[in-house]
Amino acid sequence: MPQRPTREQLAAAHGRTIDDVIAPGLRVLFCGINPGLYSGATGYHFARPGNRFWPALHRSGFTPRLLAPSEQAELLGFRLGITNLVARTTARADELTAEELRAGGIDLTRKVARYRPGWLAVVGITAYRAAFGRPKAVVGPQEEQVSGVPVWLLPNPSGLNAHWTPAKLAEEFARLRAAAR
Repeated sequence: MPQRPTREQLAAAHGRTIDDVIAPGLRVLFCGINPGLYSGATGYHFARPGNRFWPALHRSGFTPRLLAPSEQAELLGFRLGITNLVARTTARADELTAEELRAGGIDLTRKVARYRPGWLAVVGITAYRAAFGRPKAVVGPQEEQVSGVPVWLLPNPSGLNAHWTPAKLAEEFARLRAAAR
């Protein structure tokens, strides 16, 4: 198990980027808002302890076992990938500007056009609303597509998003999994 980053390592991670886990022909490309400092320090997506992305992925049936963030490359074998709306790491998503989110939406549109996943799953409704100018978007499949690819909005899996329990989060991920078959 990787060692937890120190306070100094977390501070030094501010503004870093981490590589996408991406390839052509994915069933689902998951798109986070942006990496947190913990992810920036470790180099792994959704790495902060308490983030429920990896448990939701497993409980929903996307993966046969619970993967650790350090095993993120194994997602490609399941035809799953991860990217972010904004590449730079921050302590909190509210440090991002509306302009950064809109620019991230443009970049994501290009990325989706290039890689052509079966579904784009945006993990974080508020960021999607800002990036794509859809103020009334709600969790679930969207009428709008990105580069001709269907979009599913998922709740933010951060432990701070407490009104989405682990079970409800896994249920929503499972709905997407069923659609992505």
